[in-house]
Amino acid sequence: MNHPKKSFLAGAAASAAGLLYSSVAMADDAAEAAAPTLNSGDTAWLLVSSAFVLMMTIPGLALFYGGMVRKKNVLSIMMQSFAITAVVTVLWMVVGYSLAFTEGTPVIGGLSKAMLTGILPTTLSGTIPEILFAMFQMTFAIITPALITGAFADRMKFSAMLWFTVLWVLIVYIPICHSVWATGGFLFDAGVLDFAGGTVVHINAGIAGLVACIVIGKRQGYGVDNMAPHNLTLSVIGAALLWVGWFGFNAGSALTAGGLAATAMMTTQVATAAAAVAWMLVEWGVRGKPSVLGIISGAVGGLVAITPAAGFVTPTGALLIGLISGVVCFWGATWLKHALGYDDSLDAFGVHGVGGIVGALLTGVFAAESINGKAGLLEGNAAQFGLQVYGVGVTIVWCAIATFVILKVLDMVIGLRVSPEEEREGLDLTQHGESVH
Repeated sequence: MNHPKKSFLAGAAASAAGLLYSSVAMADDAAEAAAPTLNSGDTAWLLVSSAFVLMMTIPGLALFYGGMVRKKNVLSIMMQSFAITAVVTVLWMVVGYSLAFTEGTPVIGGLSKAMLTGILPTTLSGTIPEILFAMFQMTFAIITPALITGAFADRMKFSAMLWFTVLWVLIVYIPICHSVWATGGFLFDAGVLDFAGGTVVHINAGIAGLVACIVIGKRQGYGVDNMAPHNLTLSVIGAALLWVGWFGFNAGSALTAGGLAATAMMTTQVATAAAAVAWMLVEWGVRGKPSVLGIISGAVGGLVAITPAAGFVTPTGALLIGLISGVVCFWGATWLKHALGYDDSLDAFGVHGVGGIVGALLTGVFAAESINGKAGLLEGNAAQFGLQVYGVGVTIVWCAIATFVILKVLDMVIGLRVSPEEEREGLDLTQHGESVH
C-alpha cells in the first residue's frame, strides 16, 4: 500500500512537470505564431503586381506620353521612360531600397542593406520574400520620375534629364518614401494615410513637374504653334495599360491576396470610371464635344486620386472621389495652366499634382473604419483630415524647394535646355540621332 504523503508528492511533481511542459509548448506555439511565415498566395499576387506596375512605365506611360507630343519628339519622350526604368533600377538596388526602408532617422534610412546585402530568398517581409518587397517598391521609384518628364517634354537635354533623375530620386523621392511608408518615418508615425502613393508618387511628381516647367521655361512657339498630340491612338493604348497596371499599384499595396486587395481593386475601378465620366461631361458642356484626350486624362486623374485612398474607403467613397477628381483635374489641366501661364506640356501637374492633392485630402474625409480600421472626417475623426493636410503640405514644401535647387545647380553645371535650333528640329534627331520617318 502506497504511503499517502509519497503519493501526494508524486502527484504534485507530475502536475508541476505537466504544467511546465504545457507552458513551454504554449511558448513555442506563440513564438511560432509570431514568427512571419511565407504565404504563397500573397507572394504570387505581389509577383504579378510588380510586373503590372513596371508595365505602367514601360510600355504604359511611354505610349501615353509618346502619343501626346509632336512627331519630332516621340522617340525622345519614350526614350526617357525607358532610360529612367534602367537607371532607377540600378540606383534602387545599390542604395535606394536601403535608404528608403531600413532603420535610420525619421527622414531617411541607413545603408545596412545597400546592394541588397543580407536579403536572401528566405528573408521575409511579412508574408512575402523581402526581395519581392524590394522589387515591388522599385517599380514605384521607377514610375515617379518618369511622370515628371511630361512637364518638360520637348525641351530638356537628355543628359540633364538623367542627372536630374538620379539626384531627384536620392534627395526628394527616397526621403518622402521613408517618411510616409517606413516604420520610424515621421509622417508614418504621425498617422498620415497614403495607401499606394498619393503623396510619395503623385504629389511628389506633380510638384516637381510644376517647378521644372517653370524653371526651364515655355516651349518655343508655345501659344502660337500647333502643339496638338501627333497620335492619340498611342495615348489611348498607353492609358489603357496604365488603368490595368494600376491594379498592381493599388491592390498590390495591400501586400496580401485577400479582402483588402479586393477592396482596393474595386475602389480603383470605380473611381477611375467616375473620373473619366466626370471629365467627359464637363468638357462636353464647356467645349461642346467630348474628346478622346479628355476622357483618358480624366481616367488617369481618377487613378491618381484614388491611389492614397484605395485601401481606406468604401466603393461609395471611391465614387465620390472619382467624380470630384474628374472635375477638379479638368480645371487644373485647362483653366489653371492658362491662368497662371506655365507650360506643363503633358499636364503632369494638372493631373498628377492636382489629382494627388485631391485624393490625399479626400482620404481624410472618406476613410471608413470598417475597411481598414481608419476613420475619416465623415465618421467623426476630423483629426485625420488635419493629418492629411499636414502630409500634403510637407510633401509640397520639401519637393518644391529641393527640386528647384537641383534644377538650378544642374543648369549652372551642364545646362538644362537644348538650344532653340535643336528644339525646333526636334529632340529625336538632336538628342538621339533617330526619327520615326
